[in-house]
Amino acid sequence: MSTAPLVSGPIPVLIPGLIPMCRVRCEVGALVTLGPGPYGERRFVPLGGGTVEGPELHGSLVEGGVDWQVARSDGVLDIGAHYVIRTTDGALVEVQSNGLRHGPPEVMARLARGEAVGQDEYFFRTLMRFTTGHPDWLHLNKVMALAVGQREARLVVLDVFRIT
Repeated sequence: MSTAPLVSGPIPVLIPGLIPMCRVRCEVGALVTLGPGPYGERRFVPLGGGTVEGPELHGSLVEGGVDWQVARSDGVLDIGAHYVIRTTDGALVEVQSNGLRHGPPEVMARLARGEAVGQDEYFFRTLMRFTTGHPDWLHLNKVMALAVGQREARLVVLDVFRIT
């Protein structure tokens, strides 16, 4: 039986680009914990209002979203946020945002206390997908975006980039 390689020669690489889309500023409520579970501490943070401003998306956040989290035993916070943006023209856009937040223990302790921590001191990234039925925003149904996050005491700031 032949064991020839599947690929010979250099592998062509297409490196995706990132286009600035918007900045999301989301008010966050108090952390609610469900306690330890089989995969770590299960918890959630209620999401309040906020703003969405940028070259590709403008609007406000509809109160009532939720950021579900699992605080894993390896110190990583596994994030699954689900919320709605109301664009300035009234369209409703569903957002699913899944990602990770982690960093050195002393930095994460500062975050937990509500202290100011720079974006460059820890890793906070999410992959975002959008869903809408509004005819002017249907292109968002085909978009994947990468967000670089920063957690503040009562606010999450996400710099969102469309992946090309």
